[in-house]
This record gives sequence, structure tokens and C-alpha cells, in this order.
Amino acid sequence: MVAPGQFEITHRDPGSAARCARLTTAHGVIETPVFMPVGTQATVKTMTPEEVEQFGYRIILGNTYHLGERPGVDVVEAAGGLHPFMGWNHAILTDSGGFQVFSLADLRKITDSGVHFKSHVNGAHRFMGPVESMRIQRGLGSDIAMVFDECPPYPCERDYACQAVDRTLAWATLCAEQPRAEGQLVFGIVQGGVYEDLRERCARELLTLGFDGYAIGGVSVGEPDALIIPGVRSAVGHLPTDRPRYLMGVGYLPQMVESVALGVDMFDCVMPTRFARNGTVFTRLGRYPVKAAVYKVDPRPLEEGCRCYVCSKYSRSYIRHLCHVNEVLGARLITWHNLHCYAECMKEVRAAIQAGEFAAYRERFLDEYNVIRKDHLQNQ
Repeated sequence: MVAPGQFEITHRDPGSAARCARLTTAHGVIETPVFMPVGTQATVKTMTPEEVEQFGYRIILGNTYHLGERPGVDVVEAAGGLHPFMGWNHAILTDSGGFQVFSLADLRKITDSGVHFKSHVNGAHRFMGPVESMRIQRGLGSDIAMVFDECPPYPCERDYACQAVDRTLAWATLCAEQPRAEGQLVFGIVQGGVYEDLRERCARELLTLGFDGYAIGGVSVGEPDALIIPGVRSAVGHLPTDRPRYLMGVGYLPQMVESVALGVDMFDCVMPTRFARNGTVFTRLGRYPVKAAVYKVDPRPLEEGCRCYVCSKYSRSYIRHLCHVNEVLGARLITWHNLHCYAECMKEVRAAIQAGEFAAYRERFLDEYNVIRKDHLQNQ
């Protein structure tokens, strides 16, 4: 039996850094490149675990800060861990809570030992540092635990980015020393903002700690879209080729395809689920707001040619109606389609790499994307 942590590269693209690989976890093998749906509160919103599995996903995310707040790690531990608690039999990656250092900036105070939070639920004082984060993730029993880090905002001064890197490295050292759940892998996180030399330093020092994988953090935190791919490029080249590379929080389909070409293996983002709740539909040709008036009597499926259950049964007109009357089924149907779309895109990326056709696939995908959005705008 293969032990958790094995990362076997099976195919390489001759024209770029894109590759296919198999990452073994305690709850199964993950085929990469892979998109991971976000299940912050131990659920991928509006979907059952069985439905997420049917789309082809074999790994999802949970969030250490939020699950530690509610229901509490003791509740999850009493259920035997996060997998049986939520009824998910495949791999789970848990964010460390480091992103909440960024997203809950108005409710926290950073110190060298960790972060003092004012609970977003009831205002109670909470403290999380590297030891606390790893203790919660150990109790959750996730397959991949992330180190506790400081994610600086955009823009930030170089001095602030330096301090964030210093804390990230110090905290990563403590995280590496903590006990783990059985079979649990731990990934380090590269920070440094827009400063390439800081990212290089962070990556170089993280490598000395010998993590099971490495993530690129601090991307898609408010910077213009034009800076995202350069930010990925500035970090990914400093990461080892024999370990999985995870780009945190980036889920715009063209950016994922471009990042695969740079050698990224894993992605997560709330876009397909969060945008669904606002009526946004993702397709292989772009995204569009189905709530717009132009779709009021449109009998077509959300995406023509799509083979998902929603597109085989429901029209844009009907789903638009559900959204306008605030029926939860509308958000659920759009989420269903969006997750199917993302899963199919990653399948196509893997197939293109395996067939030696990734260069042509990438060019065609980037050329075609936004066709639907352009058509929609022309019809306004």
C-alpha cells in the first residue's frame, strides 16, 4: 500500500511546465491538476457530499478558523473526525486560518506569537497561533493541513511584507514541529506580496523544513487581475518540482489554465459556489448573469452542449425566475452546473497534457473564453 505523501508525476507537457500527477492521501489518490471545491463550514454550499462526488471531485476544503468557531473541534472529534462528521469519504484539505488574518482584518490584532481575534459570531476573544491551528487541524483529521501564515493585503509596503514573511517562516517552523493526525500531510505557504525577492526567500527557507507540498499564498487578495499570473510566476519557479504546488484562492478558469502551464497542480476558490448564489453561471466560453432581463424567456440550458443534469432538464428562463423570487433551488441548480463545469475543465486539462496536446488546448481555451460574456453585453 502506498503511504500518504507520495507524489508521482505521470505526464509532462513538452512546451511548458504543465504536468499530470497522482498525490496519495490517507483518503485516496488525487489526480492533478485539480480544482478543489470550498466547504468552509464542512459543506460545499447547497450540495450533498454524494453529489460533489458524482461530479468527479475527490478532495474538498474545510476551514480551520470557522470550524474551530462552530461547531468546535471537540464536536468534530466526538464524531470521529471531519470525514464522518460531514459524510465525505475522500480527501479534505484544511486551510490554517491564515486567510482570516487577511479577511477579518477589522477583527484581529497580529502579534509575533499569533493572532488575537474578536469572534465574528459573538464578539468573544479568540487566539490562534501555529500551535493552536495545528491542534485544531489534527482534531479535524484532515488529509492535508496548511501551516499558519500571515497573508498580507494588496497593496502593502515592503516593510510590512517583510514582517509578514518573517512571521510566516517562524510560524511554519513551529507548525512543522507539531504532532499530526494519522497520515496527515502538511503544506508550507509562500508569502511575500508583490516582492519577488521576498517570495524567493520565503520559498527557500520553507524548503529546509521539508513539507509534503508547497502553496502560493497572498495571490488574488485585491490586486489587479494583470498582476495575478506574474505573481504566480514569481513564486512557482522557486518551488521543488517533486512536490505538489498549490495556488490558493485562484479560481478564474483562464487563470487556472495559465497557472497549470507554469507548473501549478492544485487550485481552490469560492467562485463557482459563491457566484452561483448571486446568479452567475460559469461556462467553457465565459460567465454571465442569468438574472439579466435578456434571459427572461430564454428556453436554452445554462450552457449549450453541457451534459450536466441541470442543463439536461432546466431552462435559463426557469432558473432566472427562481433567482428573482429568491428560491434556494435557483442557487442550487447554478451551483450544480458551475461545479460540473469546473470538474470537466480540469478533466480536459489533464487529458490534453496526457495526449501531448496541452499547448493547442490552452491556446484554444484562452481564445474562446469570454465569448458568451461578449454576446451578453452586445444584447444589452
